[in-house]
Amino acid sequence: MNDDKNHEAEKDKNRPGHGDDHGHGHEVTIYVEGTAHLWRKDTISYDEVVTLEVPDYPQHPEITYSVKYKKGQGNRPEGTLSKGESIKVKDGMRFSVSETGQS
Repeated sequence: MNDDKNHEAEKDKNRPGHGDDHGHGHEVTIYVEGTAHLWRKDTISYDEVVTLEVPDYPQHPEITYSVKYKKGQGNRPEGTLSKGESIKVKDGMRFSVSETGQS
């Protein structure tokens, strides 16, 4: 039975935001385009948000997306996340991702 649990934990390490050593010890639920995602890290990057919505984004980094968020941390409850940036996550945080058509 423990082998099954270890196997599942190992698989989780390969998913974004799962099994990372940079986590804060508990999960928060974030929403990307209305879809709930469990997230175990303190922060999330532009690339990670886009990849949650567009799983093949890493194979197409030339495509640019607009990433907006709401219900964020106290001093930045809403705003835009640009390529190369990260932001602290909060339970219930919401992200919208849309292709800008620019490259």
